[in-house]
Parts: sequence; structure tokens; C-alpha cells
Amino acid sequence: ILKNVVALDMDMPGHKIFWSDLHHRKIYSADMNLAGNSSHHNVVIDSQMEAPECLAVDWIHGNIYWTDSVLHTISVATTDGTRRKTLISEGLDKPRSIVVDPANNFMYWTDWGNEAKIEKSGLNGANRVALVTDNIMWPNGITLDMVNQRLYWVDSKMHTLSSIGINGEGRHTLIYNEDKLAHPVSLAVFQEKVFWTDMGDRAVKSANRLTGNDITVLAEDLVQPEDIIVYHNLKQPIGKNWCTEKNFVNGGCEFLCLPAPQINQHSPKYTCACPDHMTLSLDMRKCVAAPTTTAPPTTPKTAAPIPTGAPTKQPARPTSTTTTTTSSARRAQPQDPDTSSTAHSPQETAVTGQSGYVAMPKVAEASHHTVLYIVLPIMMMCLVLFGAVLLWRHWRLKNTNTIHFDNPVYQKTTEDELHICRNHSQDGYTYPQVLSLSPSNPVIVLLLM
Repeated sequence: ILKNVVALDMDMPGHKIFWSDLHHRKIYSADMNLAGNSSHHNVVIDSQMEAPECLAVDWIHGNIYWTDSVLHTISVATTDGTRRKTLISEGLDKPRSIVVDPANNFMYWTDWGNEAKIEKSGLNGANRVALVTDNIMWPNGITLDMVNQRLYWVDSKMHTLSSIGINGEGRHTLIYNEDKLAHPVSLAVFQEKVFWTDMGDRAVKSANRLTGNDITVLAEDLVQPEDIIVYHNLKQPIGKNWCTEKNFVNGGCEFLCLPAPQINQHSPKYTCACPDHMTLSLDMRKCVAAPTTTAPPTTPKTAAPIPTGAPTKQPARPTSTTTTTTSSARRAQPQDPDTSSTAHSPQETAVTGQSGYVAMPKVAEASHHTVLYIVLPIMMMCLVLFGAVLLWRHWRLKNTNTIHFDNPVYQKTTEDELHICRNHSQDGYTYPQVLSLSPSNPVIVLLLM
């Protein structure tokens, strides 16, 4: 039974529809022709989710992607839900809408947290980069024009509908009107039109995707129009699944085969991935247990409470001529990030016993011996080097040669003895007694090395 459906997308080649329900905290799927019968609803993901607000289907590689604004994650799973992995868990505050481009193997998402932004990465989580970080506050729905390679998004606080190139170039604001964009939630684009849902007006509207003109109300007096997709075969063109090429089953990967972003002609077509508790082995295909790291015992702290309810928004899905909308009877409204966001203090891991006290390990005494083993040899080496320098200096002085020359040039030519200094001065000043040298025996000192 549908309770609070907030996200919707389709696998048109596979004739399946996918949706997420915040009340049940699950993702479901059904055949398009049997979706009206609840007995044919299949549960795809039913665990480790808090607020699956948006989802997107990779119709080429057979995977689904979704955001969780409470767990602050972006995850991926096969369309049957048998294999799943958390792709991105860092640097996300309140991830909202998500859209994929399986032809070039990229995904794009909005984040309306304290630092609102629009980001992109490969479908394997690699090559992550921010596209929009300024003049943005509550980015909700996002969609992709695959033909023209442009992104479109709505900002429910700034009351704008904008577009930008997939590499962050050529940003334009198409509509800036509080009356026409009271509280836009999700959007889709097809050919020359852009379509969006508005919870403020409880309506579905459209406009020219290039100019923002010709705003038209397509449906009104709805309860809570959450998500919108356009159903048309051109919205999901057929592409090559490299994970099934060359007779490889799942690309030779033991767990998940994820398409890699195509940046240049040398980019790999796919990479293997493992579940959250495992990592790739050296062959980059098989999975092995992830190395465990033991956190040092610390004083236990009271963890900040995790919010039980998440502000719910919608994913934007590129689709086509027939417009499909989903409504929800209950939908939490996004709050101002400056006033409603809950700050989570860092949590520390503590080892506690049954009595509730921290079990502190004994300090090993081996560390003191280690210091001695290092310091003492260094001191001994210094002493040996100092002694060697002293011995060398003594040997050098001892082996210095003194040469005496008996050359007649240096013989005394007068009977008077040559004095270097006078003992008495005519000016009455008496110089100190100094040593006098005789020129008969001059000394030349040679330093022989």
C-alpha cells in the first residue's frame, strides 16, 4: 500500500517503474502494466535506509541510485536489490535529487545543506567535482537534457529555475518569479519544454526550456505533487553495457560492476566494487575482508541524536511527452538550513565493561626500553667520534715538520743586534718589554698535510 511516495523513476527498456516510500523506508518496483495491483509490487531495498528521498535508474547497466538525507549517503544497487554498496558517504549534508547519464557514466545531485551545492561524479563514485556552489540555497529537483548536455534545477527558496552545462559552464537563470515558482519541487525536460511540480500552487507547470517564457499550468488542485517524469522512448536511448561485453559475466567482477566516467579515450569502461564491509583484492575483481582498525579507548560521550524525520524533496527525472506525477498525502517541508539543521558532534568510541566504566589497557613498559636502546648507541657513537677527532688533531700536530735554513742571505751583517721594539722612547713613554728575534735564525713553518 502506498503511504508516502516521494520519488519516482522508470526503466523504459525493461518496462519497470521504481519508487521510494518514506513511510515504509523502502524502494519498490513493479512491471508497468501491473503497477496498479499492489500484489505485484516488489521490494527492492528494505534495510539500512532512513530517508530515501530520490532515486534514479541506470537503464543501460541495470542499477539504481538513491540519496538518503538522514544517513548523508548516495548508494547504488542492482535493480533486483541483490547487490548494493554505499558509493559516497563523505562531504554530504542533505543530498536531495539525483539524475544519471549512463551514456557517459556520470551522475549529478543536489545538496541543500548548510553549504548548498550541485555536484557530479562517475557512476562508480570517482572523479567527484562541485558544479554550483554560489547563489544557491534550496536546490531541489534536478534533471538532465542528454541531447544538449545541460542540467536544469529548481531552487524553492530563491524561486528560480536555472540551467548549466554538465562541466559547470554557461549558467543561466531562466525563471525568477515567486508567483510562478512558489515552491518548486521536481522537474523534467523534453525537447523544447521544461516541466515542474509546485507544492506551493499544488500544480504542474511547463515553460520554454531556452527562454523560460510561455509558462503554462498543465494540472492544478493536486494534493502534494512530489515528483515528475516524462515517459518517452527517446528519454532513455539504448547504449552499450561494457560489463557484459566480450562474454564477461558482470565484467568479471565478483560483486558489482560499475560504469566508470568517460573523461577521455583512455578512461576505463568500468570498475569492480565490493560491499561496504569488504574491499577489492589485488586482482581488482574479487572481494576480501576489509582490514579492521581498532580505535583507542576513550572516555565515552553521549552521541548526538539522529533526527527521526528528514525534510523530504524529490528527484528530477528526464523523461518525455506523457507527463506522470506522483502525489503524497504527507510530506515534510524543507526548513531553512540556518535554523533547522541539527549539528552533530563528533562521536568517540569507548570500550566499556558491564559496569559501564571504560576499560583502559595497561601501558606497556617496553616503550621505555625502546627509548634507551635508541639513545644509548647514539651517545656512544658521539663519544667515539669525539675521541677520534682529538687523536687526529694530536697526530697532525705531532707530525708537523720544522725546516731550518742556513742561507747566507739570512746572516747578520752588522755587529749590532736588531731589535724589533725599543725599550725606551724619546717622548717619555716606556714600551713594554717584548721578545726580540735574531735574523740569523729565521723560522718558516710549513704545514704538511
